[in-house]
Formats: sequence, C-alpha cells, structure tokens
Amino acid sequence: MRPIVTLLIVSIGFGAASANTAEGPSVVKYDSIQAAIDANPERMIFVPAGDYLIDRKLTLRGERCGLFGPGRIIQRNVDQPIIEIEDAVGAELRDLTLTREEGKMETTTEGVLAIRCRDLVIENVRVIDNHTGSGAITLRDCRDARISHCLVRNYMRVTVDDRTGSLDWGYAFNCTDGTGISVGGSTGTLIEGCRVVEDRLLPTTDLKAKHRLGDWVKKNPKKGRIVSQATWDTDYTDNWQQGSAIFVTSPQASNLTRILGNHVENAAQGIDLHTDHVIVSNNVVANAFIGMKAMHGSRNVLIIGNQFTRNSLWAIGLMPGAASKSDNTDGGSIIANNIISDFGHGDAHWVWGDGRSPIKFDTGQEADDPPLTDVIVQGNVVQAVGEPRYAYAVIIPGGDLAPRGLHFSNNLFHKGTRGVSNVELKP
Repeated sequence: MRPIVTLLIVSIGFGAASANTAEGPSVVKYDSIQAAIDANPERMIFVPAGDYLIDRKLTLRGERCGLFGPGRIIQRNVDQPIIEIEDAVGAELRDLTLTREEGKMETTTEGVLAIRCRDLVIENVRVIDNHTGSGAITLRDCRDARISHCLVRNYMRVTVDDRTGSLDWGYAFNCTDGTGISVGGSTGTLIEGCRVVEDRLLPTTDLKAKHRLGDWVKKNPKKGRIVSQATWDTDYTDNWQQGSAIFVTSPQASNLTRILGNHVENAAQGIDLHTDHVIVSNNVVANAFIGMKAMHGSRNVLIIGNQFTRNSLWAIGLMPGAASKSDNTDGGSIIANNIISDFGHGDAHWVWGDGRSPIKFDTGQEADDPPLTDVIVQGNVVQAVGEPRYAYAVIIPGGDLAPRGLHFSNNLFHKGTRGVSNVELKP
C-alpha cells in the first residue's frame, strides 16, 4: 500500500524526505505541489513516490517549468482538470500518474489541458480513469508539442451528445463519448508510442440497453440538413459510440502532425483527422468501430504501415465533410502498406452488420463539399480468414461528387461477399 500524502486539502510536513534532487526541487519542502510550482518559476519540480490529493487544478505557466517523478496525483474536484499548462514555453510533464478519486471519476474536464504552449513535452505520463467527454490529454493552439510513451486508460463516459444547436443535425442522443488524446488548432505535433485503451465501456447489447444508447432525447421541429428522413423518423442513431482514441481537429488551423507507433484498443474511432500534412505510421488500431478516418478538408495525409484489426464499420476511410470547401479540400494522400485483418470481428459488429467495407471512400456531407481527389492506394492487404464479414473490400460511391483520381496498385484484397469492390479499381 502506497502512502497517501494529502496536499492542498490538509497541509502536512514531509519528515526527513529529501527536499531536492539533482534535477530540481522536490515538493516535499512545501505545503502543496502548487506551492512548490509557485516558489520555483522556470524550474522542474520533483514529485516523489506517493499519492497526492488535490482539489484544485495544478497550474503551470512561463518558461521551462514542469513536474516529474513517480508520484500519483489524484484530483478530487470533478469540475477541474488535473493539470493545466497555459502560455508556457518548453514546459514538461514526465513519469507522473494522474487520476481521479474513486466515485469522482465522471467529469466534463481534461486530465491534462495545455493551451497556447510551445515546445511542450508530455512523456511517460499515465492518465487513468479520467472519464470525460473532453480529452484525457488535450492540446489547444499549441506549437511543436510532443506527447510520447504515455498511457491513457479508461477515458470514456456515458453522456448526451446534443446537436440541437446545429442546423445540420438538430437532435440530441444518448451515447458513450470521450477522447484519449485531443489536439486542436495546433501545428508540428508529435504523438508517438502511446497506448490509448478503454476497458470499461465496450459496445455490448447490455450496455446499450442499460443506457438507451442511440435513443434521441431531444429533437428540433425541423429536420437537420444532413440527416436522412429515415433516421429523422426513427429517433435513433447507430453511431452512439462517439469520441476517438486520437483526435486532431481544427481544419485549416492544425497542420504538420505525426502520429507514429501508437497502440489503440477498444476505441470508438481509433484515429480521427480533420487536418493537413499528416503522417499516420506504424500504429496498431484494434477493436474500434472505425479504425481511422480523414475528412473535413484533410489534405496530404500519409497513411503507411499500420495494423488495423477487428474494426467494424470501416478500417480506413477518406471523405469530405461539412467543413470541406473549395479552399479546404480533401485528397493528395497516400494509403500504402497497411494490413487490415479480421474486419467485422470487433465488439461493435452486431451494431453494423456484414454490409460494410474495410476501405471506404465517400462523397461529402453537403452538396457544396468538393470531392475527394488524388489518392494513391498501393501495397495494402485486406485479409479475411473464413467467411468475410464485409460486402466489398473497397467501396467507392458514384455520382457527380464521387471521388476522383484514385489510383490502385499491388494491393492484396480478399473478396467480400459481393466482390473486391463495387466499381473497377483503376491503376
């Protein structure tokens, strides 16, 4: 049993523990972690082994500040993040475990929230049981940040996705939601070697029944613009698994992102991109209903050497979205040397059925969305062991806004129940 050190709530002494390390001052010299931060601007603060209870977010500002060490920080306030880093340059978080108190793990806030930071490093940090509709680790308007070798475990919660304020949707529904690593409005971000795993809220029939997942709880008088009439009339949506393990958004603001060598398991969407100039390489995405997608004006996306296994709706998807416009188009991308295996064998298969496709290209959500254009698809494997649980290995819609300039070569695609593709795949 690890000792519990109560900080910010009860100020106590720390006995003979060392007050400093070779790398920087230790929190044991102060009444609280925040007091140690405030007393040592522009320095890294050591957090020794032990449990540290807080009831206010820890706040980091300025240059070369940060926290490191084997300590576990436990947030007791459901209304605040655990750590917030704002307007910092060269800040670092290393080796910490961040979590929330038992019975107070359901929250609407982040585990780590970084705003307007440059050269931020978050390395070997564990964010456990921060059950939120936000991101467990969230970057907003940051530049050249690095998130390396972190663990995010159990980040999702049951909530309501309220889209009644949008003319495109116009309804609210029960869902599971939550994002492991969320990046918005940021450039030069590196996300490498992380594990993002959800062990609690798996898409079972019992979970759906218990929380009435997918059922609408509110509906506007007028149908949403991009909602089909059939969906509008049923007051139900299949996509009640919301959120992503890794999410990079803010079209035309986020740019130059690398997502390398991460392990994603039991996500709703594994990797979700609304951004330009991205490398998605050497990742493993297991048991997500969507392996990855790039849309809403995602241009120059390199998807290479990834493993997608036990996905249910699609493994790789490229398509325009409502944010795609003439000056924010989708395409100029490469999908190469990826392996898609056991498609349709994930936990969400019962939701989506066999009529799906491992690789999907699509038209936009609105009539003015420019088509997906110029994609090279080469050297990929879609392998079915036994009877395939998909209609086509690749699906490409037709029509005036159909994808253009798709080039296929040297792929090994096992046939689905209806063939390799719904159209001829041209080199």
